[in-house]
Amino acid sequence: MAVLDINEIKKILPHRYPFLLVDRILEVEPLKRAVGIKNITANEVQFLGHFPNEPIMPGVLLLEAMAQVGGVAMLYPEKNRGKIAVFAKIDNARFRKQVIPGDQLVTTAEVVKIMRGTMGIIHCEGKVDGVVACECDCTFAITDPKK
Repeated sequence: MAVLDINEIKKILPHRYPFLLVDRILEVEPLKRAVGIKNITANEVQFLGHFPNEPIMPGVLLLEAMAQVGGVAMLYPEKNRGKIAVFAKIDNARFRKQVIPGDQLVTTAEVVKIMRGTMGIIHCEGKVDGVVACECDCTFAITDPKK
């Protein structure tokens, strides 16, 4: 299993600051699963307006961070490099624990189903200190970026 640092992740995902929400990939099994981390830091721009006196990571950004880990699993194979994975649907999203600055979100993204080779479903689970903080099922499509 491969371990990817931020420079390797940037070769796979098209996202950049402020929307690159994966800091490291700890494991990747192409088209099957990936485990990645997002370090939540107080100097991130969303905390200027999302409860500044009691910062909480916004749920939509947690979903995006988890989906990006899944995106690495899907875009890692050479045949998918340069493509993008976009949301088609999000199901069963649950937020079980607030994620705050200083936390490290560890996401496991498991490919549940691949349909027609270009669409699939990934189950994502994000944990902080070993406790499930959030989870969802993401349906995605792999497509060529518009030029």
